Amino acid sequence: MSTKILQVNFKFNVTGEEYTQAATSLADSIAAVPGLRWKVWIINEEQSEAGGILHFEDGDSLNSYLNGDIAAGIVNHPALSDFSVKTFDVMEEQTAVTRGPVKQVTAA
Repeated sequence: MSTKILQVNFKFNVTGEEYTQAATSLADSIAAVPGLRWKVWIINEEQSEAGGILHFEDGDSLNSYLNGDIAAGIVNHPALSDFSVKTFDVMEEQTAVTRGPVKQVTAA
């Protein structure tokens, strides 16, 4: 079974500082999502674009997040628009070689 990556990008229509403050207030809630291993937060203030790369233990965890309250709150936030949401399987063997922060899943 492969772990999963969720790639999310969107535009924001507030200042970079306001976006950063909002993201900070949400970080603990996202950290507590079941099955989430980590999230890298990304921002390009010049382009008013932000998002994240999230690593999940499995597809069920990823789908629960996408169908949950946190994701709904983000997608429906009036300061955010133009969402790109993509899911990927992790190529774990190759990622381990290049020191990606994912743990290889071994068969039991």
